[in-house]
Amino acid sequence: MPDPMPEPPLDALFVYGTLRPGDVRWSMLEPFAADTGVDDTVAGRLFDTGLDYPAAVFGVGGTIVGRTYRLRIETLAEALAVLDEEEDTVDGLYRRVTVVTGRGTTAWAYAYGQGLELTPIPSGDWFDR
Repeated sequence: MPDPMPEPPLDALFVYGTLRPGDVRWSMLEPFAADTGVDDTVAGRLFDTGLDYPAAVFGVGGTIVGRTYRLRIETLAEALAVLDEEEDTVDGLYRRVTVVTGRGTTAWAYAYGQGLELTPIPSGDWFDR
């Protein structure tokens, strides 16, 4: 029996905060984006950290508003390394996880880890807090 085809790399990224166009860290994501993205949602709750960026807890009641992008395959590893460093995944503030968006896309996203004071954002939208 032949080996199954290898899975293609996960190249979608759901962003809900400062990596969205119009916010301060969009310039970090923009060079790696393969498309203009689509408005999207993920199940979960969004919080204000009081530090000018949000935190997301996925898979709990509520809806998080954001945008899903395809990342360029040729720079995917570099993109994830840059974003992991910026999101501080090493120290546990945020960690990269997979989510399924409202549009049915399996994507990477950055989930809140620990160590911050959180205030709920009832709208689930960082731009509408």
